[in-house]
Amino acid sequence: MGKFDLVVLPYAPGALEPVISAQTLSFHHGKHLQAYVDNLNKLLPGSGYEGLALEEIVRQAPAGPVFNNAGQILNHELYFTQFKPIGEAAQGPKGTLAAQIEKQWGSFEAFKTEFEAKGVGLFGSGWVWLSADAEGSLVITQEPGASNPVVKGLKPLLTFDVWEHAYYLDYQNRRAAHLSALWQIVDWRVVEERYL
Repeated sequence: MGKFDLVVLPYAPGALEPVISAQTLSFHHGKHLQAYVDNLNKLLPGSGYEGLALEEIVRQAPAGPVFNNAGQILNHELYFTQFKPIGEAAQGPKGTLAAQIEKQWGSFEAFKTEFEAKGVGLFGSGWVWLSADAEGSLVITQEPGASNPVVKGLKPLLTFDVWEHAYYLDYQNRRAAHLSALWQIVDWRVVEERYL
């Protein structure tokens, strides 16, 4: 692996409106994520992490600049590629993932309630994740800063970004409203593929 590149969005800049505005996407993807990519590419030479995949860098690097920038790239790549425009996204998972959510939470609605609560309840900046362990059991985790569930040996499936830059232009301080709206654009087929 050479230098890292900014992930290409699988939809047009205004395609996620009104859930995520084109303006927010422009800043979040085009400026915040681009900065993490640029920073990591500058930090890698001589770091001992050259040639590793993002997940491996995040697993191996100690807390600090390499970990923070690699973690934010990994997190944002998983975040931006899990969405579809309203009307194109299924309103819930199917198959094995749906069955596992039902088994563990009793209903999809109960899962969504807990997921949103964990997102609202994360103090400061970070991410709320749905991940799977090696046996396929699901877990919701709060990851502060740039952390990712791979650090805990989990497979990340779905994430909502609770850094203020992800929602402040559209929702101001209403983090809960932002989290609740995101379900409308989750591409559950992508999430299901990550689970299998």
